[in-house]
Amino acid sequence: MALPPTAGRRTPGGRVPHDVTAAVAVTDEQRRLVAMATSLLLDYPDEAEVLGLLDTVDAQLPLLPGAIADQLASFTRHARDLGARGLTEHYVETFDQKRRCSLFLSYYTAGDTRQRGTAILAFRQALEQLGFEELTDELPDHLTVILEAIARSEGRVHEETVELLAAHRDGIEVLRSALQNLGSPYSHVVVAVAMAMPEIDEDTANSYIDLIRSGPPAEMVGINATLPFPSAQPDLL
Repeated sequence: MALPPTAGRRTPGGRVPHDVTAAVAVTDEQRRLVAMATSLLLDYPDEAEVLGLLDTVDAQLPLLPGAIADQLASFTRHARDLGARGLTEHYVETFDQKRRCSLFLSYYTAGDTRQRGTAILAFRQALEQLGFEELTDELPDHLTVILEAIARSEGRVHEETVELLAAHRDGIEVLRSALQNLGSPYSHVVVAVAMAMPEIDEDTANSYIDLIRSGPPAEMVGINATLPFPSAQPDLL
């Protein structure tokens, strides 16, 4: 899947030196809609409900910018081709069994180190300060949790919740790259997330490049050369 070209593009912080996902102009309402749709799509699929969810997402696509709608439509089309059982199996193989991709954002900043627990706690405290407490059963650094918070927020809280996710844009880009390397349709969902975020700055783009080259902090497990780096699910907190 080709992404919008970004190499050499100027941003307020300087020149983006790598091919990261280009931002798309969205209103706050459109961003909330993207956040809720992608939060639901990145959650573990319920076989009895997932096809209905795909229909619901498709019905909202005309309200979104074309580039984002196209990404989500690509996912829903592939998901229907897989079927409810096939999509569930693919989700488990992608995010659980293979442990090559992580939806836990703290992994990209702390890796499998002793700092992981502190990073997860920081997410919990940030969400509590914004007025969100235990949105789901997932850990607070799970991408779906932050997306749901964005979807449910307005005004200043919305801006600050978007900033919380944007601060981890490097990890989102690495996740996107890993999913593309796997040929997973979930890459379309993560691209949609990135498109609805603020324009990436030079420092964050460079952090993404460093993660691709070196991986997260030490104590990584199960290196796999076909992906930017392997992921392991957190066992902290």
